[in-house]
Amino acid sequence: MQEISDLDRYLYHQGTHYESYQFLGAHYNPESQQTTFTVWAPHAHSAAVAMDCNNWTGTGYELTKVSDEGLWTGTYDVLPQTTYKYAMETDEGMILKADPYARFAEVRPRTASIVTAPSDYEWNDAEWLKNKPSVNNYESPINIYEVHLGTWKKHKVERTDDMTIDSYTDATYLSYREMAAELVPYVKEMGYTHVEFLPLTEHPFDLSWGNQVTGYYAPTSRFGSPDDFKYLVDCCHQAGIGVIMDWVPAHFCKDEHGLRQFDGRPLYEYDDPKRADKRGWGTLTFDFGRNEVQSFLISNANFWLKEYHLDGLRVDAVHSMTDLNFENHTPEEKIYNDEGTSDHKEAIAFIKKLNTVIFEAHPYTLMMAEDSSDMPMVTAPVNQGGLGFNFKWDLGFMHDTLDYFELEQGARPHNHQYLTFPMMYRYNENFVLPFSHDEVVHGKLSMLDKMPGDQWQKFANLRALYGYTMTYPGKKLLFMGSELGLYSEWKDKEEIDWFLLKYPYHHGMQKYVKALNHFYSLHSELFDLDYSPEGFDWIDVDNNEQSVISYVRTNKAGEQLIIALNFSGQVYYDYPLGVPLKGDYQEIFNSDAEDFGGSGQVVDDRLQARPDEINGYPFSVRTKLPPLGMAVYKKINQKKTK
Repeated sequence: MQEISDLDRYLYHQGTHYESYQFLGAHYNPESQQTTFTVWAPHAHSAAVAMDCNNWTGTGYELTKVSDEGLWTGTYDVLPQTTYKYAMETDEGMILKADPYARFAEVRPRTASIVTAPSDYEWNDAEWLKNKPSVNNYESPINIYEVHLGTWKKHKVERTDDMTIDSYTDATYLSYREMAAELVPYVKEMGYTHVEFLPLTEHPFDLSWGNQVTGYYAPTSRFGSPDDFKYLVDCCHQAGIGVIMDWVPAHFCKDEHGLRQFDGRPLYEYDDPKRADKRGWGTLTFDFGRNEVQSFLISNANFWLKEYHLDGLRVDAVHSMTDLNFENHTPEEKIYNDEGTSDHKEAIAFIKKLNTVIFEAHPYTLMMAEDSSDMPMVTAPVNQGGLGFNFKWDLGFMHDTLDYFELEQGARPHNHQYLTFPMMYRYNENFVLPFSHDEVVHGKLSMLDKMPGDQWQKFANLRALYGYTMTYPGKKLLFMGSELGLYSEWKDKEEIDWFLLKYPYHHGMQKYVKALNHFYSLHSELFDLDYSPEGFDWIDVDNNEQSVISYVRTNKAGEQLIIALNFSGQVYYDYPLGVPLKGDYQEIFNSDAEDFGGSGQVVDDRLQARPDEINGYPFSVRTKLPPLGMAVYKKINQKKTK
């Protein structure tokens, strides 16, 4: 039997073992052709490895308890691809559990873990990794394409009588390697800088979209093997595309083979049901104060970044972690900490510890908080009192902006504050502007169908929305399919409605998003001062009567873009637009171009700035603003202003 070092045991039980996957779980040794199994189960009376060869009883493969804190281990002649679970005798009798540290698992509905051999995958992303230290994420373009692998594209399969719904669904899936061949070129062509996958950790229920996890260390077997997933990440990197994965440390599902009452009693979850239960999701909250749980989760984040070369983690449901009363609304439900507040101190301390460890080990990582709270300093460093993330989803901007765009044109002048308020807190955090999967499900309508008006107006509004977001301070995220102008919400059992591309409006929308993405990446005015007030100035913030806003985006070199957005259906001819400098200006992007499905209200002529002060700007041009559209201008032969 392979020995567990005293240092491993000490660090794990102290909550400071950040590579605990190196000794916990199943580890096959090719030289001895044996596998060492190690599991933490302090409440179990006995533990063994259950497999086909012992009829899933564990007989003959008993583990030895090697620490008072409940580590069990044993080494046996077990080969890779063997399916197994842990059989544990508890106060309630014998139970079978999947391995919390398993690197691979059976395809659902089967639930056993699978022994894996050490990976011999040869990475080809050395250039990508070499260049990462030279990239300042805050000052670089980040434009994320959010993807659910199961429904981006599917094989066309006819269901036969002998197929279960699961086997039929699996036959429709593209594998990780097929995704590498189809998704990666598409993301590259469309001009996105990153792809973000909904959780790919192993999960039993397809329609949880991966958010209710049983196998935290196992890429889901729905799409292939762990090395197949490495190949997908590798291909992304070779194409210059970063990879982010949604990560779910807030809660886990209650499935019998998973972490719930792992050794017969609450172990990974809180003992107190009021702290443990996430009633709305039917899940359980991790016990963030338990040292071994901290080692498990922080090691897991480290595992994905190190073993799979991921570039970032989008951390799900942060608000549900930091607020003891996230789901408790009535007085009798509420619970409080020792200071009488709702702050979940253990979770907050865990998040700070997580980010401290991750940035020490992987300093160029994107750690993005999906946080719906108004907690301050989410993206401030831990040593300055912050939570330590480097980015946060701006859900306030998302809600306010959609609230505005969903209004009929006549109501917009009376609700202009939806456009102006988000700038009031713009520099409080390092924000990402997301239009994610959450906004196109559960009756919220597709991005296109949220827009008011007839068909032409819907598409024009959507182009204006995307143009506004792309030119506004903050990094960007768009859910798959939203670039096509889908009529339907995300259908989480079917692929994107790619057939719509044969229709002009949808084809034009895709062309527009592609052009907008590339325009964004080519103009540093739109990203390198995202988090500095020097990068943004209003030109006209108060023109609610005409539903127009305009602003300047500036880069570190002092170069500027002038952006004007008209959210009315009127064409404004000879519109006076303030500009900062004397000289000639050229319209360089217009969402109303006919190629994009617009009405063609573009300006080809040079615009000469006159010494007429408007909105505090010493010069102005006279231009034409497109209906429900965005126009971007740049000074010709622009010189540095700083």
